[in-house]
Amino acid sequence: MNRYAFLGWIGWACIFSGVPSPLVAAGGPCAPYLFNRAPLAAKPYAELPLGTIQPQGWLLRQLQVAAEGMTGNLDTLYPEVCGERNAWLGGDGDTWERGPYWIDGLYPLAKLLGDEELEAKAMRWIEWTLANQRPNGQIGPYELKAEERTQPPPKGAQVGDVHDWWPRMVMLKILQQHYMASGDERAIDCMLRYMRYQLSELKNRPLYDPGNPESGSWWAGRRGGDNVMSAYWLYNATGEPFLLELAELLQEQAYPWAADFESGEKIALFRYSEQQGVGDAYHCVNLAHALKYPLVHGQRNGLQKQLGTTCKALADIRTHHGQPHGLWGGDEGMHGTDPTRGSEFCTISEALFSLEKNFEISGSVPFADLLERVAFNALPTQANEDFTARQYFQQANQISCTHSPHKFTNNPRESNLFGLLNGYPCCTCNMHQAWPKFAAHLWMAERNGGLAAMAYAPSRVTATVGRGVEVSILEETGYPFREEIRLTLTTSGPVRFPLHLRIPGWCGNPSLSVNGEDAAIELESGQMAMLDRTWESGDTVVLRLPMQVRVERGHENSATILRGPLVYVLKMEAQWTERSDGTHEVRSDSPWNYSLFERDIASNDETLARKFVVAERPGKMPSNPWNLENAPVAIKAYGVRNPLWGAYHEEAGPLPWSPADFPKKGKPEPIVLVPYGCSTLRISAFPTVL
Repeated sequence: MNRYAFLGWIGWACIFSGVPSPLVAAGGPCAPYLFNRAPLAAKPYAELPLGTIQPQGWLLRQLQVAAEGMTGNLDTLYPEVCGERNAWLGGDGDTWERGPYWIDGLYPLAKLLGDEELEAKAMRWIEWTLANQRPNGQIGPYELKAEERTQPPPKGAQVGDVHDWWPRMVMLKILQQHYMASGDERAIDCMLRYMRYQLSELKNRPLYDPGNPESGSWWAGRRGGDNVMSAYWLYNATGEPFLLELAELLQEQAYPWAADFESGEKIALFRYSEQQGVGDAYHCVNLAHALKYPLVHGQRNGLQKQLGTTCKALADIRTHHGQPHGLWGGDEGMHGTDPTRGSEFCTISEALFSLEKNFEISGSVPFADLLERVAFNALPTQANEDFTARQYFQQANQISCTHSPHKFTNNPRESNLFGLLNGYPCCTCNMHQAWPKFAAHLWMAERNGGLAAMAYAPSRVTATVGRGVEVSILEETGYPFREEIRLTLTTSGPVRFPLHLRIPGWCGNPSLSVNGEDAAIELESGQMAMLDRTWESGDTVVLRLPMQVRVERGHENSATILRGPLVYVLKMEAQWTERSDGTHEVRSDSPWNYSLFERDIASNDETLARKFVVAERPGKMPSNPWNLENAPVAIKAYGVRNPLWGAYHEEAGPLPWSPADFPKKGKPEPIVLVPYGCSTLRISAFPTVL
């Protein structure tokens, strides 16, 4: 496998990535899980209900930390929006997206942890929604006119778009998760009544029409594909034909993302102003939402074509805005490949969800590869260790987190501080879905009665396979830091079903054994391997995914070091200080302006392995591997300080073009690279010297 993977790495390859054959076939649901009904194109995989997957090991601890931190306590940490006065609880406060955002993360977290107290918090919002549906089918906050108020709205509450379609799309996702987890038929009834209301109301009050003051918001127009996704899910659950008509109407009214992606013109644009203008570059979070829309729509109008459209979009994003951690430079407008551009926390949450849905619909492995890249690099580092503070924007080259004039398009001074509300508080509420939904999508139902591993992390899945037999699979692994994944099956008796295992595109020499013997099937990078056999309790599957050091080229021909799904960054010690407003700054005395050696980067595999030496930490995997102290693996290498590369406004200055001449009086020095997700301060895009 070529160790070079350039910024267009996902590109068109995902069209030919071993998509399972059901992609273009129509078919009915595969009980007991919801697959597509005709006329929707059959999909190879389906989401499992919450509670089917139990996180283990470090992933369990990560979710527990979220529960102990901001996710479990946002109603007390941010009562102005998430407290009793929120209009989604019948109060006189916030009517828009932030309350539902929080519950969209809190509810799955509670179900994954089996935490009844957290579930009760989330259920208050669901119960209020169910109990307050209007006779015409409308859900959500009631309009409260100014003369009806007895006190001003809470500070920072959004109360102006009480009838907007967009926040209701978030609540639809919550109701969908609740029904799958509980079987509560009230959720289905509520969604059906609401969508009948939509079908009638949208004709006069569309998702977004700037010439119609009664229409929904600009955000609703840009994110209408989320509504389509829920309509198709409800169609699969009920078979109600009117939902297909509604989905078609929503597609007509929503922003034409697929056409944009096909042309590629707007993806290349940058945004320079704080406010979105007509013809401007995309908003970074809208783009994360939109990555699933071509395939969501393609379930009705052609999956193969929309798969190509999505892959082209991802390739274009990497070319024009790609960052080492797998996301894009967008702070908030799209703004290029410079590794000091920001990436918003909401972008992580929505990009992960889009990639999960894209894999479910298409079975295309590069979506899951990119999912892991974002989840294991960008996600762990954008919140602090106890999950009580977050950055609005992170930087791929981040040498400090200070109140200083960064180059961000929005909120340039405060957005890479760690705090509760700095930047903009949408991320304070939307960050919470990222880890729970990642955990909830590790495994999926396979349409022929099997199971599929989309991503790898310590977990247990208990699901129905074959002809209605329950099976449990315990996944023990140190992945993404280590190469081995061990699966142990428990079942009441012999049962035949297909087990699909993802072979990442970066893995050149995988191996697979069953009960200690070679599986004797072909394993191909970027494909789903299938073990279709009769399984018995105690059967053990061992998948090894060797991780070679490899290099990607990026901004100004800089070099990023990867191994497996992890990006490796310069280790920098961090000193945290608290500001008077409660936010935290982070600084370092560690030198940072290192260049790598072009002769090492541009050498053969043997030389690359010798120059970048992998050092695994011995012993058990720590319960929290995502910090410098516990980092389970590091890479030892050499670099040279570059005196021409200096700090600018307390951030890394412009990257020198690579390769440059070796600096005068420069001396090679040993450096240590650690996983990106273990870092707070870092260099991930290195210049090189001759």
